[in-house]
Amino acid sequence: MRLQAEIVGRLADVPAQEWDALDPTDNPFLRHAFLEALEGSGCVGGDTGWRPQHLLLRDEHGHLLGAAPQYLKAHSWGEFIFDWSWAQSYARSGLDYYPKHLSAIPYTPVTGPRLLAGGSPRPGTRESLAHLLQETARRAGVSGVHVNFTTAEDQAALEDAGFMRRHDCRFLWRNRGYRDFEDFLDHFRSDKRKKARRERRRVAEAGITFRTLPGEEIDSSLWRTIFGFSERTFLRHGNAHYLSAGFLELVARRMPGAVMVKLAERAGEPLAAAIFFQGGGWLYGRYWGAAQAEDCLHFEACYYQGIEYCIERGLAGFDPGTQGEHKLARGFEPTLTHSAHWLAHAGFASAVAKYLERERAAVDDYIATTAQHLPFQRGPQP
Repeated sequence: MRLQAEIVGRLADVPAQEWDALDPTDNPFLRHAFLEALEGSGCVGGDTGWRPQHLLLRDEHGHLLGAAPQYLKAHSWGEFIFDWSWAQSYARSGLDYYPKHLSAIPYTPVTGPRLLAGGSPRPGTRESLAHLLQETARRAGVSGVHVNFTTAEDQAALEDAGFMRRHDCRFLWRNRGYRDFEDFLDHFRSDKRKKARRERRRVAEAGITFRTLPGEEIDSSLWRTIFGFSERTFLRHGNAHYLSAGFLELVARRMPGAVMVKLAERAGEPLAAAIFFQGGGWLYGRYWGAAQAEDCLHFEACYYQGIEYCIERGLAGFDPGTQGEHKLARGFEPTLTHSAHWLAHAGFASAVAKYLERERAAVDDYIATTAQHLPFQRGPQP
């Protein structure tokens, strides 16, 4: 069978039904509506440093067999797999690290398929996509290609094609059949359970209540307020927000049921908001912000409200977003994640491979160490 490869600069040129059929996991960030909304709202493309160059694989009849979301990157911002030291090493050697190719979801550090091949892929589809990612990088003359937050199946295909493995750690919550939030806390050690209850109590005693809002039911005015809270968080850290209120409203309306907001209020006035996505049985915490500092409000809005939501709806797990040893005390478990990397320069590839070997061992040790600080009682969990 003769396969045909194609690079497209606009996801709008690919029928949504064809693209979405390639991902059976219902990952909200891989859906055509999400990725195209990023492009249509200007969050990627233009001068953002994220130029869409999606890879498509078709059969001899033009049917779409596979795809990979891909971008030509002019920097490493918004990736969450940090390669700044690699770029600096290239620069010290008088070489250009940028531009590079990246297969990932912009601004979204969430594990999911990258080599999209459908629920029952034809044999060799993932392997063909992995080799094509490498080949298109060679032909474009970029420094390499990187595939972030991979699944086990994709990682295996990429390593078979010559990509290097990188380890990282995320903190994830798993639903182990808890009846309600109190049942979840009952599995904590006594001191940790008291601390969690005290944090929730402080928020309630401050007169703060929460509403759960489906994203598609939020009007433009309230979206601007919610986005403003999140934007303040970015600005406090000296960064501009990656997204816009227009993007959030657009993607919420295009993907009913995928976007949810926990809105914190006092006396009926919005005080803070946490923005979540959901799909494939998982909840994903993405952005949050508040009008002013409130004791324990971040923990309540971003963690406890999300856990309670998952238990009530029987969701399998909760990825609360980046950063995190403070998540351990709230029941989020250290979890190994993977990424795959190929560098065109043989000398740098060899040096990076040696570095990654040491880094993998360090990450494995870190996960083992941090797991000892989880709040759960000793012994088997449900």
